[in-house]
Amino acid sequence: MAHPRSACGAPPSRGRHQRPGGASSAVLAGVLAVVCSTTFAQNVTFNGRMGDRALLVIDGQPRTVALGASVSGVRLLGLGTDDAKVEFGGRSVLLRQGSPVNLGGMAAAGGGGQEIVLSAGLGGHFLAQGSINGKAARFMVDTGATAVAIGQADADRMGLNYRDARPVPMSTANGVVPGYVVNLTSVRIGDVDTYNVRAVVIPAPMDHVLLGNTFLSRFQMKRDNDTMRLEKRP
Repeated sequence: MAHPRSACGAPPSRGRHQRPGGASSAVLAGVLAVVCSTTFAQNVTFNGRMGDRALLVIDGQPRTVALGASVSGVRLLGLGTDDAKVEFGGRSVLLRQGSPVNLGGMAAAGGGGQEIVLSAGLGGHFLAQGSINGKAARFMVDTGATAVAIGQADADRMGLNYRDARPVPMSTANGVVPGYVVNLTSVRIGDVDTYNVRAVVIPAPMDHVLLGNTFLSRFQMKRDNDTMRLEKRP
């Protein structure tokens, strides 16, 4: 790979909790207290997998969930390479990697989010699914890269006009190659949008878009073991 350096929560469904014959008010009150003390997830993001477990971020808290297990009312039904199927409130929802889903199972709208939460995958790398200028992209955090780095194949797929851009020498595993400086209109991860991000297109194969410091410097970075939080700077 080229490596540049420089409510009570959700209420129960109607009709499910009917008064049994002879049940006292105290028993019913106890049942309702248990129901109302349950914590229900509001937002869920699939951040990848670790073996047969899913890396989920539930209401901002990273969780490692095994098949069939439930956390905050979210049950993991299936696990793929780039997606996970979960059950919430009796509804099945397919989570795409890096795309948050809200309580009702709809993709989070808008781009007004302020925080990105990532979980380390295999090898300790922090990966994310998102978009550049509205085109899908697979990202990997690289604090050693000066700028966001994009392989030529991804740049062509995204329609980036880099061939007329300013060339700069880049050090890669194959020696020094010419890179091209471009300006990205938007970079989106989850529901967080970042605008006018400088990047370098590299004429070499790359598995991921490297999130370098022209992106990371827009955030306050905090890491706690296998969890990374990127909070937008004011």
